[in-house]
Amino acid sequence: MNTMISPSNKALWLGLAASLLFSVTFIVNRLMALHGGSWIWSASLRFYWMLPFFVLIVWYQNGLSLLFREMKKNLLQWIIWSTVGFGLFYAPLTYSAAYTPSWLLASTWQFTIIAGIILSPLINRNVTGSPQTFRSSALFSGIILLGIIVMQVRHAEALPAKSILKGVIPVLVAAFAYPLGNRKMMQLTNGRLTVYQRVLGMTLCSLPFWIMLNLYEISAGEAIPSKDQYLQTFIVALFSGVMATALFFSATDLARKNEKQLAAVEATQSTEVLFALAGEVIFLGSDLPDIYGITGIALVMLGMTLHSLKN
Repeated sequence: MNTMISPSNKALWLGLAASLLFSVTFIVNRLMALHGGSWIWSASLRFYWMLPFFVLIVWYQNGLSLLFREMKKNLLQWIIWSTVGFGLFYAPLTYSAAYTPSWLLASTWQFTIIAGIILSPLINRNVTGSPQTFRSSALFSGIILLGIIVMQVRHAEALPAKSILKGVIPVLVAAFAYPLGNRKMMQLTNGRLTVYQRVLGMTLCSLPFWIMLNLYEISAGEAIPSKDQYLQTFIVALFSGVMATALFFSATDLARKNEKQLAAVEATQSTEVLFALAGEVIFLGSDLPDIYGITGIALVMLGMTLHSLKN
């Protein structure tokens, strides 16, 4: 009996593992927001912590010189798409953490699955797969979107519209920025770099964005991070920034030549909802979601399962 895991299934398992580790982001960011930590420092410190990890990994693999040669070829594009894929992805997520529970933020974040489908024909003219494939992907993603909407119903009843917009709109921006930056960088490097090289390059090229945000924060007279915030952002950097990012980028690399498989890999992120919910209840003492939340979570999970089975 052949017990080897196929590349498509391996990509899905890597995506699920990344989802578990990514959920740490939502839980810890919510914790920092509840304790008054600056969202700018919560976002930027994660990438400062990530940098030495990936420098050591790529250096150990003797990959620094190749990375720098690749970056030098298209430095402007590296800066643009790294800022989109890391900066415009993560800054809005940390901003939203002050206005919405981690499980609800993770649920809204699942719109990135639909964003990926919308972006596919715009950024990849040579996609594989029939129109029927894309219709089924759109249908399954529509189920996920319906789940997100249902989960927002009770939240919308309890909070002012301004708070809802602050909690939702930035996440929608992040939902488009992450797959856009990731896919454009995959096109730009075209398999010539390892996942670790690509993440390191994107981290380096997103630094101008984070430094500018920090300078703004300092000029506005805001407080510097507390010791707890340094520790908490280190945890996020290790579990989400290093481990989860490497796993997820590995999964998308395995599926990058097949849009159908890529959509399924991106759909594994929907399990972040369950992981974030469990973490918020266990570690932050939050209440369990009501019937709207449970129904919405079920729809999100159904959409992800259908994506996986279709793959």
